[in-house]
Amino acid sequence: MLLSGVLFFQPAQAQEALTELGVVQLYTQDELLELIRTNTHLKRVQSDDCQLVKDIEARADIMKLPAYQFLFGDMLAFGVCVPKDAERGWDLMLASALQGLPEGLEQVGRYYQQGKLVQKDLAKAQHYLYEAGAMGNLNAQVRLAELFLAEKGSPTDYETVYRWLHHSVTADKDMHARIDRALKGLAARMPAAVLERAKKPL
Repeated sequence: MLLSGVLFFQPAQAQEALTELGVVQLYTQDELLELIRTNTHLKRVQSDDCQLVKDIEARADIMKLPAYQFLFGDMLAFGVCVPKDAERGWDLMLASALQGLPEGLEQVGRYYQQGKLVQKDLAKAQHYLYEAGAMGNLNAQVRLAELFLAEKGSPTDYETVYRWLHHSVTADKDMHARIDRALKGLAARMPAAVLERAKKPL
């Protein structure tokens, strides 16, 4: 469309034009969260030829958007498209977790569990994983159950974690198998009355 000598594109045409030029669009919040959940966020930034680094950094440092803090923090921690700076990367990931981003809470908990970037600390791992699990993060729920089955954590939390997993929904076969193993393991450690209570509808 041409108005007063200026070319205007409809939204679909604009997207097509940008794609033809090789311009990468910034990720939507939902798209970025799905990339983080599937742990493909760093690969995506690399596959986009690192074109979005400045935009990502601005949304992390200036706008302080939790999902972008997490993304940029992970990029810094592992030197993806930016010079490696593990300390600053960790600070950004922790900031995303403290803002309540479930994916950030889960990953911080996982790093404490694994001793990645930070010293291994299972008490902190359980704290962050529990917070993420309470917000519905399935990865955190399963990881927390697996910690309990390794005799780490308090039996008083078995009922809550069993309830989360008993009512969870996933199409992922591997995750489904992990949930099944976790439920069986937790059930073997719980009194019958508590188990029945945990199976009741949410």
